[in-house]
Amino acid sequence: MSSSAVRLPGDPPGGRRAVAVWSVGVAVYFVAVIFRTSLGVAGLDAADRFGVNASALSTFSILQLLVYAGMQIPVGLMVDRLGTKKVLLLGAALFTLGQLGFALSPSYATALASRALLGCGDALTFISVLRLGSRWFPARRGPMIAQVAALIGMAGNLISTLVIARALHGIGWTVTFAGSSAAGLVVLLLTLLFLRDHPEGYEPPPPAQTGPGFVRRQIAQSWREPGTRLGMWVHFTTQFPAMVFLLLWGLPYLVEAQGLSRETAGGLLTLVVLSNMAVGLAYGQIIARHHAARAPLAVGTVLATATLWAVTLYWPGDHAPAALLVVLCLVLGACGPASMIGFDFARPANPAERQGTASGIVNMGGFIASMTTLLAIGVLLDATGDDYRVALSSVFVLQALGLTQILRLRARTARRERERLVASRVEAVHVPA
Repeated sequence: MSSSAVRLPGDPPGGRRAVAVWSVGVAVYFVAVIFRTSLGVAGLDAADRFGVNASALSTFSILQLLVYAGMQIPVGLMVDRLGTKKVLLLGAALFTLGQLGFALSPSYATALASRALLGCGDALTFISVLRLGSRWFPARRGPMIAQVAALIGMAGNLISTLVIARALHGIGWTVTFAGSSAAGLVVLLLTLLFLRDHPEGYEPPPPAQTGPGFVRRQIAQSWREPGTRLGMWVHFTTQFPAMVFLLLWGLPYLVEAQGLSRETAGGLLTLVVLSNMAVGLAYGQIIARHHAARAPLAVGTVLATATLWAVTLYWPGDHAPAALLVVLCLVLGACGPASMIGFDFARPANPAERQGTASGIVNMGGFIASMTTLLAIGVLLDATGDDYRVALSSVFVLQALGLTQILRLRARTARRERERLVASRVEAVHVPA
């Protein structure tokens, strides 16, 4: 019997009810991603509206990542203590207010505060959706459920590109952003009416420890598990190249260093998103059927990304061939799905009452790497007179660091998982039918 076929004691049954409830949570995350990425298509409009330069404009993205990353462990603790529904309701309320505030902001300072509020609400969503999936679906479905949630989130990115970008030029800034905030009200209402933390009869046990030291113990126990640490380093190493490319530096690199038009460069960025969605489905299916494929897929994605990144940066001549840029974007599309593998290492390493905390630790990895690289590229561009080869080579430093940690923790995590699998099989044998 394969490990994925083992039915664990207390495993949720899944089914149509699970799909319906989980879909409400995913809808909240979908709207959060639309709001998160809406600035990406409104950068030039924002610069004109608030009268700011490129450096001030980039502060929007860096602040949003900073808030998101800083909130991950607190969010994980909140999900473990309060449950998914309360956290998602708070998240939806915050990102809706942030989007509405951004629409009505009269100045750069208030717009910045609105994006911080939006980032705070956005940070509450993904960990909650992961927890919701683990409470409503059997453990063997976990990898596929997580990849589908991420895929639907990426679809929110497409909505920003296809809908909000056109609306900005058609009906203007205030109507576009204020109108889009109505989507936040819709998911807030759906969550209030239909979302449940878990199926009836599958309540998670209450925390065994409470008191002033609970938070410290919860974090320490999650971190002590090698699967949690491996998951964080997988997320750290795989996610950030694509995020840096999509969020800030991809368009300038393609236009200024590769000589492409803005329209062509935008098409390549869209290709990254489409590739992400396709690869996410494939990775989810592979991992659900072959649990041992997790580490090879993660390491393979890192090596493929590093190879294509290096070949593109150091291609002889002024510009890389168009076909190579297309392949680079297709490979970058695998970074997001590969980062989801980090949660598949942390999930079996932690009991139900620590799932949110462990997921928060994992989710910090990629965003810390992204913030570090965003800043490093900017500093190196200024220091070298806009030498993109030198600046974008900073990616290799973080990839090398992360890959070293992945290889160091991989065997230790596999050994712990084998021990837990043997114990679960013994327990399953003694559970009455």
